[in-house]
Amino acid sequence: MANSKQHRFILSGGGTGGHIYPAISIANELKLRYPNAQFLFVGAKDKMEMEKVPQAGYEIQGLWISGIQRKLTSKNLSFPFKLISSLFKSRKIIKQFKPDIAIGTGGFASGPLLQMAVLRGIPSLIQEQNSYPGITNKILAKKANIICVAYDGLERFFPSNKIIKTGNPVRQDLLCVDNKSIEAKDFFKLKHNKITVLVLGGSLGARRINELIEDKLEFFQTQNVQIIWQCGKLYYNSYRQYNNFEHVQVHAFLNAMDLAYAAADVVISRAGASSVSELCIVGKPVVFIPSPNVAEDHQTKNANAVVEKDGALLIKEADLEIDFENKFSQLVNSQEKQEALAANIKKLALANATKDIADEVEKLLAENKK
Repeated sequence: MANSKQHRFILSGGGTGGHIYPAISIANELKLRYPNAQFLFVGAKDKMEMEKVPQAGYEIQGLWISGIQRKLTSKNLSFPFKLISSLFKSRKIIKQFKPDIAIGTGGFASGPLLQMAVLRGIPSLIQEQNSYPGITNKILAKKANIICVAYDGLERFFPSNKIIKTGNPVRQDLLCVDNKSIEAKDFFKLKHNKITVLVLGGSLGARRINELIEDKLEFFQTQNVQIIWQCGKLYYNSYRQYNNFEHVQVHAFLNAMDLAYAAADVVISRAGASSVSELCIVGKPVVFIPSPNVAEDHQTKNANAVVEKDGALLIKEADLEIDFENKFSQLVNSQEKQEALAANIKKLALANATKDIADEVEKLLAENKK
């Protein structure tokens, strides 16, 4: 009766969907294995996890924490106070909740929480989504028991004896989008004889991608494509008027992600780690436009890991004016090119990531019992 003990799992990850959804996926998998377990999430007070985690059915507590700005700003002056406050609150949460395992998926809040868990001797696992780790996970790696990664070559940053290559957790409904294409096009009221382009700017939207799409609406019409455009809730009011165009749909957020991917023939996307992992599993031709505004330019590194295997196209923001129309029209007008990219990106998929990470958690539980 491995599941009779009521296990307690504490998870932290947030700031963006790329840190939140992996944590929720891991919790969902553990819940299937341990139906009686208790779960507690810890996030940053004013970030999107405070809304998304309760929507997924889990309790969350917030820390007063934010990242260090890389430019010298007055916001950095409050950072030491926020850090001390978050460490104290994390210690209190851990003392009260008494977790068996602490799991961190990156983001500001996971730093103080896992630091305090480790100090109390609680086994910990961190999950690094990117090909180039963030500062929080680099610091935590020295103390964590297991580091689950999605890319090769992370021995440069982490102790090699702790690394397990699992891939990134993705939503389970994405594992079988191949046979949903007709249903998906009907769901979005799309024409079946047109190429559908799905535009993704990440959970918050991407300003430069939105500007590009707005600028190219007439060009898209000449290419005979229809667009599902996820512009992000910050930008929705600026672009909603384009819903009047016959070939354009603007969405703040896409809840039926499986159907959005299933409807798409070509995807234009940022290269956040979760997006890249999802796109590998979905296996559609992709044009990556990495955000240049993220730490260590890790989106470009994530995209390049796919491009090097001939699995996607990459256009840097700085080159959009010169390259976009040319590269895009070559892609949508070549069935052969689309099929080659789709086949190559699918080879990179690690579809069992969530289960493999949960297996590592189980091993830690077993070791701790001893």
